[in-house]
Amino acid sequence: MKKILIAGATSGSGKTSVTLGILSALSNRYTIQPYKVGPDYVDTKFHSRITGRNSRNLDSFLVPDDQVLKYLFERNNQGVDLAVVEGVMGLYDGLGTDKDAHSTSSIAKKLAIPTILVVNGRSASTSVAAIVKGFVEFDPAVPIVGVVINNVMSQNHFNLIKAAIDRYVGLPVLGYLPYKKELSLPSRQLGLVPDDEIPSVDKKIAGLGQLASEDIDLKRILSLAGSSTESTLIKPFVQHQVKLTLGVASDEAFNFYYQDNLALLKEAGVKLVYFSPLKDKQLPPVDALYLGGGYPEEFAAELADNHEMKDAIRAFSEADKPIYAECGGLMYLGEKLITKTGSYDMIGIFKGSSEMTPRLKRFGYCEAVPVKDVILGSKGERIRGHEFHHSIFTPDDAQDTSVLKMRKIRDGKIVDEWTGGYQVRQTFASYLHVHFYQKRQFFAKLLRNLGADVVDVN
Repeated sequence: MKKILIAGATSGSGKTSVTLGILSALSNRYTIQPYKVGPDYVDTKFHSRITGRNSRNLDSFLVPDDQVLKYLFERNNQGVDLAVVEGVMGLYDGLGTDKDAHSTSSIAKKLAIPTILVVNGRSASTSVAAIVKGFVEFDPAVPIVGVVINNVMSQNHFNLIKAAIDRYVGLPVLGYLPYKKELSLPSRQLGLVPDDEIPSVDKKIAGLGQLASEDIDLKRILSLAGSSTESTLIKPFVQHQVKLTLGVASDEAFNFYYQDNLALLKEAGVKLVYFSPLKDKQLPPVDALYLGGGYPEEFAAELADNHEMKDAIRAFSEADKPIYAECGGLMYLGEKLITKTGSYDMIGIFKGSSEMTPRLKRFGYCEAVPVKDVILGSKGERIRGHEFHHSIFTPDDAQDTSVLKMRKIRDGKIVDEWTGGYQVRQTFASYLHVHFYQKRQFFAKLLRNLGADVVDVN
């Protein structure tokens, strides 16, 4: 399997447009496995839409074991011609000021992936060469093999930039994407608007693919790609099969799930049954529920009007059956969801309300420690996760009813602490997104807490 990574000089440099263009231009000729560095859920949906293969996340904070990370990158890739990895933020941006702390550059080095740097060329010419030179020299261990210029205004503009990079850097200039406002993808508070909510999304993607075919040297990119072979774990994550049927909320409102999490559940023997809180009137016959994140605020009225589903989930919880919910799931399980268009009645398992906020409330990697045994984990256990939300959940109780102590650690120092997470009976919800591959013992406990058989991880 060949492999290449598309990284941006900064957020907004155009790496997603370049990635989608390359995927679109090559997917009809090659079998491509897409990836996204970091915890993003939305970009992966665009990747999957183009390639027909589920895009997977590569995140060294959520998955701290390098051997496991390498396994997740290289597994199940029989018949794949090319792995295309889209970076996150700027190439060297990670947790704090350490350039190797969970950045795109650290992934490029850990997995030995040749890297193409995308630079925004708008309103600049020779200065772009200085930017590229700085990125190349900042960490010579990062395998930067070429550069693509985004937002080019004309052929003459590109020629100027290319000549400057040729003169002062010597890095291969692999082409450009011209500025095309009509092909830009709309954004929302969490980044891009999901693909299935964008009118004419396939037309936009096809347009990016056409530009990539015309103005990017795809043949050169293929020649610069590195090679990988499939690896296996020395110690398998799952050593015994379990018996569990898990209902997974999946529709326009709830669709933030890591593909590796779902794959790991199935590998452990869990039967996944998908249902829609928006459209279905009853739950499927399952042992436990998994309510992922998404955009419930965009569909608050429809969720509120589906009284049958709300009643069914409430009854499921009152029957003391396990429910595990992340972010959007927490908002759905509270009493009310308050948006700019009004206040909407949700399920009411947790006595409190979620309200959308004008600014980002929480963002980034964090660590959670349960103050008592909950579905997510045992008291005192340190659990890695990620929060990214424009809402706040406020319990009705005057006393603090949270079950998680949260903290953000940056450059070795605790820079923020807060509380979060709630559990009623066997229903747990928090804003925390977690990766099940972070630790074998963590996954085994989660399966047990969801009602599965005891799992031996020794």
